[in-house]
Amino acid sequence: MITLGWIVVILLFVVGMVGAIYPILPGVLAIYAAFFIYGWLITWEHFGLWFWLIQTLIVIIIIVADYAVSALGVKKFGGSKPAIVGSTIGLIIGPFVIPAFGIILGPFIGAVVGELIAGTSWQNAIRAGIGSVLGFFASSVVKIVLQLAMIIIFFLWIF
Repeated sequence: MITLGWIVVILLFVVGMVGAIYPILPGVLAIYAAFFIYGWLITWEHFGLWFWLIQTLIVIIIIVADYAVSALGVKKFGGSKPAIVGSTIGLIIGPFVIPAFGIILGPFIGAVVGELIAGTSWQNAIRAGIGSVLGFFASSVVKIVLQLAMIIIFFLWIF
C-alpha cells in the first residue's frame, strides 16, 4: 500500500503543477488531494492542526490570487469588467477551441471581444487583451510558486 500511495501522491503533485499552467486540470486541488491520499494509504501521523491550517490557507490564497492577478492584468492595461469576464471565458474555452495555442489566445480574444462589446476602441481592446495574457502569465507564476511551497512543506513535514 505504501508504494501505491507514493505513486498516487507523486502523480497528483505532477497533475497539480501542470494544472498551474493548464487551467483545465484541478491544480491546487490535486496537490491538496495528495495529502489525503498520503494519509489514507500511508499514515496520518505527520499531519497535525498546523499542517492543515497552513496548507488550507495556501489553497485559499491560490484560488483568490488566481482570479485577482488575472483581473489585475486586464485592469492595468485599461480593460473593463466585460474584458475580465471575456478573458476568463476565453481561458476556459480557448484550449478546447484552439488546442495548441488556446491557452494564450483564449484569454486574449476573450478580453478583446469583451472590450469591443463594451464599446471600446480596437486599440484599447488590444491593450486589454495583452493585459489578459500578461495577467495569465503572472497568475501562473504565483500558482507555481505557491504550489511548490505546498509540496515542499509536505515533504518537510513528513521527513
